[in-house]
Amino acid sequence: MLNDVLFALFYVVAIAVIIAHYTGWLEDRNLDWLVYVLAVLVFPIVFLLH
Repeated sequence: MLNDVLFALFYVVAIAVIIAHYTGWLEDRNLDWLVYVLAVLVFPIVFLLH
């Protein structure tokens, strides 16, 4: 149950980061590195939570 909630939360954050990236919000604030962090975390999150 908790794994499903954490998995859903990760995807909500991932979608928010992707939207912020494509709108240019991350670049304006020099937070482009969040996209790379998200990309690195995808495999471990999916592997550990599902």
